[in-house]
Amino acid sequence: MDFVKVEYRDGAVELTALHARQEGTPRAGVAIFPTFMNSTPGVEAKARQLVEAGYAVLIGDFYGPEAPANFEEAFAAMGRLRADPQAMRQRLRATLGLLRELEPDIPHLAIGFCLGGMAVLEMARDGQDLAGVVSFHGLLETALPANKPIIPRILVCHGDADALVPREQVTGFWEEMDAVKASWHSIPTPGSSTASPIRACSMAHSTPPIMPAPTARAGRRCTPCSTSCLGRTKRPEPKPGPFDF
Repeated sequence: MDFVKVEYRDGAVELTALHARQEGTPRAGVAIFPTFMNSTPGVEAKARQLVEAGYAVLIGDFYGPEAPANFEEAFAAMGRLRADPQAMRQRLRATLGLLRELEPDIPHLAIGFCLGGMAVLEMARDGQDLAGVVSFHGLLETALPANKPIIPRILVCHGDADALVPREQVTGFWEEMDAVKASWHSIPTPGSSTASPIRACSMAHSTPPIMPAPTARAGRRCTPCSTSCLGRTKRPEPKPGPFDF
């Protein structure tokens, strides 16, 4: 399966997304916001698994011509992107707008890893009309806290030992979501840092729905998420899937 490069713009900035799908009507269109390194072979492997599971995917471009070649350049590029929160949100909206153009008339979701995990939460706070968002070891702090109802259901998977997300930011995120009555799940994994919690999430399987069934108040526990996503009360040993990162 090959990705198709799709050119798009955020104002004067030229961007390049990667689009892939099978023939027929996809189960949903998924915007994938990658890591601070932009798209990587690991992110693209997860996207391929989603396509195999019946989803259409679009990997967004954070930087355009400023795409980093190494960690040092990536940290600098990420710093410039995050320096203007409103401009960052506009960059993210451009990716969602392209997904809606390419994949109309089906549900849309967004997932993200690392910086991308922060990105999907920013889009939820921004009021984007999405079925759900999933943040994998993403940053939880924001310069623009939610101040209106959030449309998508939210799943946050993170490591409790992640040095970039201290516990006060985690509890602050919970309180922020409660204040706007969001439907959310947070799955912290004790003693782990970044990638470890992904396997703990019920999203490790590639075939069930991406998001848990809606609840009156999703809360912080992973059990409702696991049971509603998988449609069973007991879960087998997870198989590698598009959300093992």
